[in-house]
Order: sequence, then C-alpha cells, then structure tokens
Amino acid sequence: MTLTRRSLLAVGGAAALLPHRSLRAAASTGELRQDVDIVRRVLALHPGVYRYQSPKMLERRLRLLERDYARESGLDHQFLILSKFLAEIRCGHTHCNPYNQKRAVAAALFERNTRLPFEFDWIDGRMVVLANRSGQAALPRGTEIVSINGERASDLLRRLVAFSRADGGNDGKRIQQMAMRNTDRLETFDIFQGLIRPPQDGVFRIGYRTPAGTSGIVELAALTPAQRSANRHTIETNGTSEPFWTWEMRDGVAILTMPSWVMYNSKWKWEAWLDDRLASLTGAKGLIIDLRDNEGGNECGNAIFARLTTKDMQFEGYRQLVRYRRTPKELDPYLDTWDDSFRTIGEQAADLGNGFFALGTEGSDLIAAKGPRIDLPVAALIGPTCSSATFSFARRARESKLVRLFGEQSGGNLRGINGNGYFFVRLPGSNLEFDIPIIGNFAVTPQPDRGVLPDVMVRPTIRDIAAGRDRCMESAERWIRS
Repeated sequence: MTLTRRSLLAVGGAAALLPHRSLRAAASTGELRQDVDIVRRVLALHPGVYRYQSPKMLERRLRLLERDYARESGLDHQFLILSKFLAEIRCGHTHCNPYNQKRAVAAALFERNTRLPFEFDWIDGRMVVLANRSGQAALPRGTEIVSINGERASDLLRRLVAFSRADGGNDGKRIQQMAMRNTDRLETFDIFQGLIRPPQDGVFRIGYRTPAGTSGIVELAALTPAQRSANRHTIETNGTSEPFWTWEMRDGVAILTMPSWVMYNSKWKWEAWLDDRLASLTGAKGLIIDLRDNEGGNECGNAIFARLTTKDMQFEGYRQLVRYRRTPKELDPYLDTWDDSFRTIGEQAADLGNGFFALGTEGSDLIAAKGPRIDLPVAALIGPTCSSATFSFARRARESKLVRLFGEQSGGNLRGINGNGYFFVRLPGSNLEFDIPIIGNFAVTPQPDRGVLPDVMVRPTIRDIAAGRDRCMESAERWIRS
C-alpha cells in the first residue's frame, strides 16, 4: 500500500482526532485564547513558518486553532489540537515536546496504562511485530497486525501521522515516528495512540496474521509505562549512564552503534572515548557506524570525518537566517531557553529586507582534519530517524564520498532544516509547552524536497523481520569485506 502525503494528512476533521476521554482543565476560555495569541506571536519568530505554507494558509489555521483549542476543556484535547496544528508547519523541530512538559502535565498525558503489548515497525504501510511482550505466544516476530479493536492498522497509521513532526514532504520520517521500536523513554506512538485509541477496559483486541499464515484475533492486556520501559533497547542519556555508544569487533570489522548524539547536558568525555576506539582500528578491515535509531543532537559525526582526510573539508553549507533582531520583551516570560543570547541573536545580522536577517553560512560545515588518518573503508547505516545532526552527517557523507551510506532515505530535508537553537514556549492557560527553532538553514542552490538517499538502498521486509535478519548490516559488512 502506498501512503501519499494527501492520504496521510487528510484525517477527517477535528472530531476524528479526539480521544475517548478528557482531563478537566481549570483554564478559562479567555486564558486559552491568550495561549493562542502567544502561539500567533511566537510563530512570527519562527524562521521556517512559511517554508511550506503561505501567510494566508497560516492565518486560516490560526483561526481554526483559536476556535477548536479555546472551546475544549480537556488537557488531552488541547494537546492533540495544538500538536496537529504544529505538525502542519512541517518542521521537524516544532512540536509539543514530551520531555519539556511540566511534571504534572506529563504525568496526566503520558503516564497511562495504554501501551500495546508488542514492539513493531511499519513495512510498506503494514504493522509488523518486532518483539512480543504480551506473555502469550500468538504474536511471533514477523506477525502482521491487521486490526486493533476493530480498526485496520493502516487506518490507525493515517490517523496518527497527522501528529508527526517532519521536514517538508519527507513522509518517511512521519511514518517512522509512529513505529514503536522501544528506543525512547517516551515513544511518539505510545503518546498519541494512548490518547486517541486507548485499550477498551485495559484490553486490546488484536487481529493478526503470522509468518506461517495463521490468522486470528486475540485479546491482550495493555502494558503500563513501567512494563514498556523494562524492555527498552537504549539507556537514558542523562549524563550519568554513559557510555551509551557501543563498540564491537566482528571478524575484523568494527561496529560502532550510536543511538543518540545528544550531549548538551552530558559530562561524558565522548571525544576521548571515540578517539580511543578509532585508534584501535589498526589492522581492522573497516568500520560500520549504525545511526538508524539516532535522530541527532550534537555534531558528533564531525569527529569521525576529521579522521578520514588529510585536508580540511569545506562543505557547501546553508544560509542561516532568523526572523527577528530581538525577541519582543512581552514574550520573554513565555520563552525558556538555555542561552539568553538567543533573544538578541539578530541584532548584528544583515537585514535582507524580506522579513529575514542573515547570520551568515553554517559554520559547522568547515571540518578541520585531525590525524592520524583512518585509511579503511567506512560505512554508515541510516534511515528516516536521521533528521537533525545525523541528517547533516549523511549529507556530508554523500558530498565527500568518504563514508558509504546503506539503508533508507534519511529524515530532514535537503532544502534545509530549522534548528541550532530553541525556545521552549510555555503557555500559561493550558500549561502546555512547545519547542520552536530560532535559526533557519536555507540551501544556497535549489534542492529536492526530500532527505539524503543512501548509496545502497536496503529496505527491511516482513520476511527479514520474521527471520531476525538485518540485511542493511549484512550489505555493509559484505562491501567492507570485498
């Protein structure tokens, strides 16, 4: 089944998005309208708000937001309505960030006993089990989930993708966000499924088809958040649990698995850890870097590029633009950030006369060489999750030809993404938070509306999953050994 952007985002109106129950909120209609006014004024600071929509389209959506958001008394409704509105901006860094919500809000919205009792991926629009956590044998790995509580899995996907954050027309990232691979503490699928299609009396009625061809319906109990986290495949990157990267030598081929590059609050000396591993490559046949579950963070990949060349590397880069000289002082109480210089980032920028101020060209696209050089074949495994710093890594890999890419199209967008610094917007009426980026990266030359394509396209199949086979890793290993 092919899922087009039209079929993914046409969900049938606000009523189709509402959950089955509400949390009562104390905010008045006037306070909620103030929230929408703050949203309106904050979006004037957003560098990418008009990348994929016109001012007229945005104004129409803001009027609908004011109508729907202010008339709903439930926090869960407000969260869904605001999340869908932000998703329509088509910016991968603009969303109600679950990790930045107040503790009481996060507990009310996300700590629900509504988790499906299995992990899964979407393969050509089909929900395929990766791991069964139900305690029953009905759903072996590779089983297709046909329906949940009477709703076709493909229809659930269409409903959920309306809330996915991704850049431009890169729908692969939108679909990937609604997979449940259990690599994050708060999975996007778990959040929105729990609000929109929770279990009925704590039970899911699952229609399935096994790899052996057996079909049926089974009733399975929902999992609690604690049960979900007990089987999580990655550890929290909170500054105390590092190293959270892994290094394995497999018959002379080094496998470096990097599930995250988020180092903002970490005290881990990741540069030294990485240098030690790269220095151990003497006599190895090659290096494979697995980034498939890595959305981004810091530009950790530059430390690898620096070891692959004897000359400094200058990439084309992107123009960096902002929409303001200084944030309006009346908005400052609602804008949290870790660096107050973001509030005045445009004061010395050049006025382009079109509502933008130019900061210059992306500085991180100059990478200084660092010896000793690694003179081995290097492969990287990428996919739709790679959408921020890992998207930039994939783009530089293709441009430099120093790293061969295997897997699927990356997230992000070659036309440019928004990021580099953020405001965490606090809405006083509902107490919800959403992130906005403050710098827009715009391509210097015309680019397609997509992510980075790998050198070798390797898409997983249902048969691969059933067999426990990783053809992407196999392809990279085969290339290195050849």
